[in-house]
Amino acid sequence: MNDTINYGHLMHNAMRGLLAELLRDISANGLPGEHHFFITFDTTHEDVKIADWLRERYPDDMTVVVQHWFEDLNVFDDYFTITLNFGDSPEPLIIPFDAIKTFVDPSVEFGLRFEHADIEPLMDDDDIESPMIDIDTELDQIDEKPRGDAEVVSLDSFRK
Repeated sequence: MNDTINYGHLMHNAMRGLLAELLRDISANGLPGEHHFFITFDTTHEDVKIADWLRERYPDDMTVVVQHWFEDLNVFDDYFTITLNFGDSPEPLIIPFDAIKTFVDPSVEFGLRFEHADIEPLMDDDDIESPMIDIDTELDQIDEKPRGDAEVVSLDSFRK
């Protein structure tokens, strides 16, 4: 068992789950309205499957647009498959969720960025000081503080 909660890992899993759920809905029902997606992914990821000519052209990362024409969108636990049109040449892609760097839907200004480095907690448990508070002492100190007279302000003084 680990001594710390890896919130970064939990957040990324939640965001990937959101993305998987969204793509499943798009697969079943199509894109609604003006929605479209820019998905940037790491082409060096070992489980990315793209045509050799695409890998040569995009050796580090690639951004695909899911908008007007796409086929065979299938979503699995760890990846999705989609066929996109590249200059009148349909190409199947296999993209693991772990390879995704960014997801953007510009029609509603929504975006996700996935960091791929291991996220360390900002502080270890040893670095966090938890002061002990004596609630009775705190309440006594509040009662002992002098209180000024309340001032009533008329809203008419702010009107022009």
